[in-house]
Amino acid sequence: MPTVYSSGRRRTRVFGFIFLTALPLLAGCASVIPDSGDRPVADTPAPPPAASPAVGTPRPYQPRPSESGGVAAQPIPATPRVPLPAPAVPTDATTAATSGVIAGPDFATLGVTAEQATTALAAFRISCPSVQRRADASGLTQGADWTESCNAAKNWADSDAAAFFARYFGTVQIGTGTAFVTGYYEPEIAGSRTKRPGYDVPIYRRPADLVDVDLGQFADDLKGRTIRGRVDGGKLVRYYDRAAIESGALEGRGLEIAYAADAAEFFFLQVQGSGRLRLPDGGIMRIGYDTQNGRGYVGIGKLLLDRGELQRGQASMQGILDYLRADPVRGAAVMNENPSWVFFRELTGPGPLGAMGLPVTGRASVAADPKYVPLGAPVFLSLDRAEPNGLWIAQDTGGAIKGANRFDSFWGAGEEARAIAGGMAARGSALLLLPRASIARLIPAR
Repeated sequence: MPTVYSSGRRRTRVFGFIFLTALPLLAGCASVIPDSGDRPVADTPAPPPAASPAVGTPRPYQPRPSESGGVAAQPIPATPRVPLPAPAVPTDATTAATSGVIAGPDFATLGVTAEQATTALAAFRISCPSVQRRADASGLTQGADWTESCNAAKNWADSDAAAFFARYFGTVQIGTGTAFVTGYYEPEIAGSRTKRPGYDVPIYRRPADLVDVDLGQFADDLKGRTIRGRVDGGKLVRYYDRAAIESGALEGRGLEIAYAADAAEFFFLQVQGSGRLRLPDGGIMRIGYDTQNGRGYVGIGKLLLDRGELQRGQASMQGILDYLRADPVRGAAVMNENPSWVFFRELTGPGPLGAMGLPVTGRASVAADPKYVPLGAPVFLSLDRAEPNGLWIAQDTGGAIKGANRFDSFWGAGEEARAIAGGMAARGSALLLLPRASIARLIPAR
């Protein structure tokens, strides 16, 4: 989000699940939780608003697992490429352009398989309408740089996809090139459009009293910063946190779009930022990130590790679910220690949606920090875990996906995707593929 996540989500996010042990997340790293640059207020202690409901002993939930617990997939080891030698990254660097851009090897030498190239080309076509008109916060590309490759992609033969990338793109390394990659997926849990026995965990839409405030309108040094809250007695106060919402802060307002069967699985769906509800009649309702309550994300996996309640190797999504279900009262209390809450909307078209407002593709889309990777750009990963190695397209963002060479890989839906994403944590190197016009401008020929 795990996710993020907000266009499309943070999405959605996400969100990867390993972030639960060590990284902050909006709503799931990455989640499919798109991040349009808004940042929640740092989660510092604050007294609850006067109108907040009282929060006492967390009410237990009834564990009703709607997905098999499963186990995280065993990593397939691999030997990553060594990053290119690079000068020290300036301490004041905040974008790819200011972190240092180094020319990389020819695409043909990377060993991208025909299947990877074909899947990546299909995802790249989806991005083209957006990538040509988006303002690139990384400082690496201009909209016109993508025109030639996007025009060619329309009718390029899928069977020769590798040749497409070799012809229209060059590779670059950003900064040190040292990469860290997690994973996320689209969960499917039991749910109902109406409250009924066995389905009593509310899934809320965005409340009308949740407001976004652009701080840049009040001070130049706060440009780009956004906070969320609600107006109470003429003052802007922080929005209800998870504990308050679980205690009924939003009940009776008609905000429910559906009900989940299992609170712990819904917690993880919030981390992911989007998912599917398997309805009692066998139908599917797809939901996606609408917004978040503005509270900082607290990774409960890290809390449990720090307390010694989980051991290393147990803090995957699957291990944390087992912990939460073992004692419903304790599990509810632990979940409430993460004050972040995600609001959803029903998705009726293709999905899940990434930060570009476009569908993301399993095993082809990654979440990245748009200050370091142009959304829509191809990315080559070479890691110490074989599953994510190869070619991806940056189509999403996430609250925990920050900095150069930090990615969250999207694995789609289903048990295999759940198993891989649930324990994904891989390290190695990364290269960006940029249009040749961009590279010529960034790295003039000598």
